[in-house]
Amino acid sequence: MSALTPQSDMPTPTTDKITQAAMETIYLCKFRVSMDGEWLCLRELDDISLTPDPEPTHEDPNYLMANERMNLMNMAKLSIKGLIESALNLGRTLDSDYAPLQQFFVVMEHCLKHGLKAKKTFLGQNKSFWGPLELVEKLVPEAAEITASVKDLPGLKTPVGRGRAWLRLALMQKKLSEYMKALINRKDLLSEFYEPNALMMEEEGAIIAGLLVGLNVIDANFCMKGEDLDSQVGVIDFSMYLKDGNSTKGSEGDGQITAILDQKNYVEELNRHLSATVNNLQAKVDALEKSNTKLTEELAVANNRIITLQEEMERVKEESSYILESNRKVTKDRTADGQALTEARKQLKEETQLRLDVEKELEVQIGMRQEMELAMKMLEKDVCEKQDALVALRQQLDDLRALKHELSFKLQSSDMGVKQKSELNSRLEEKTNQMAATIKQLEQRSSCWDLEMLRSASSATKRAAGAGKRTSARTVVASSVKPAR
Repeated sequence: MSALTPQSDMPTPTTDKITQAAMETIYLCKFRVSMDGEWLCLRELDDISLTPDPEPTHEDPNYLMANERMNLMNMAKLSIKGLIESALNLGRTLDSDYAPLQQFFVVMEHCLKHGLKAKKTFLGQNKSFWGPLELVEKLVPEAAEITASVKDLPGLKTPVGRGRAWLRLALMQKKLSEYMKALINRKDLLSEFYEPNALMMEEEGAIIAGLLVGLNVIDANFCMKGEDLDSQVGVIDFSMYLKDGNSTKGSEGDGQITAILDQKNYVEELNRHLSATVNNLQAKVDALEKSNTKLTEELAVANNRIITLQEEMERVKEESSYILESNRKVTKDRTADGQALTEARKQLKEETQLRLDVEKELEVQIGMRQEMELAMKMLEKDVCEKQDALVALRQQLDDLRALKHELSFKLQSSDMGVKQKSELNSRLEEKTNQMAATIKQLEQRSSCWDLEMLRSASSATKRAAGAGKRTSARTVVASSVKPAR
């Protein structure tokens, strides 16, 4: 990364004035921007020396951590000071799109991440400042509401997003300084999350907590529901805090030009990174706009219901104020009837209870709206499943109709075959009966003819004369019988 070397405001500075100007601009004139793990830090350049004292070795971890703490503390000073001045000049409530406010949250995120211990999970090492922020609700009971609100936000999926939402809600509540002081005072609890030389464990953390008191004069309002805090990239924009100036020394001219070029390269790299982030956010915004079209209708219905309830609350308030006025008049005249005063108090209690009931009903309506949104999503899913099942059933019905048509056609063809076979069978039975009758007639005729032939043979035998003619008579009988067969 490139070095950032802003110029001093004095045209002909001395060594002491250079040192003083560097102290007022968070040492940016003698630090180098680099990456250290997951956060940005500013490290001292070897080629610039503002003090004649010998400097310690840059490889010393304690020196680097102290150097980073000083950088972050001074960065927080500039961020808070610039935010307060710009907000007072602006004269209105700040929102999430305000650039100095965004830079303040980025600086606070880096301060909370400094020296954070890495927790090992099954997905790898994870560094998140949400763990220390969860301790605040144990130290300050008022912070439990913020923690519960952060956990109930549907769009947050990562600990980093929940930590960013917590910072925004604490700033809106104007309790950020109080919460940070309570957290820094319990270093025994912070030692579980931070290294011993982290910013939250050292004096710089207490200084930053004290500086946060000035933010109580700022009014901020954030819409946490539609904001994507999980995928935001926390990059400090040093161009907001750089100072421009001129120097008359020729020996420093080359170094200043080099520093300016380095600043230009850094800003270009930052712009490229931000353009990629803007493209991703634009795609997410398009998706959210599509999903919000449906929610606007439900929101309109809920808003109408809320307006109705608010009107009822206003009516109850007016009635309550009227009752209070009447009670004041009753208290002035103590000699009035005590029973009327008792009835007025009773009516006041009833109206107060009615107001509480209206407020509870308002909360119930809001909860019902959320449940209705969830139920609509479930119904859409159920309708899709039933439509798929209906398509499958229609396909099965068409198959059954085709099978029924085929079976009916086969049944008709089989009935026709049975009818034809029955007719053929009846014809065969008739022919069989006819043949049987014919056979009986033939048998009767054959028997009658045999008897006649026997009679004729016997008469012929009687007619033959003599015993010598028996052979001829038998021959005659055999020849007469043979044709009958």
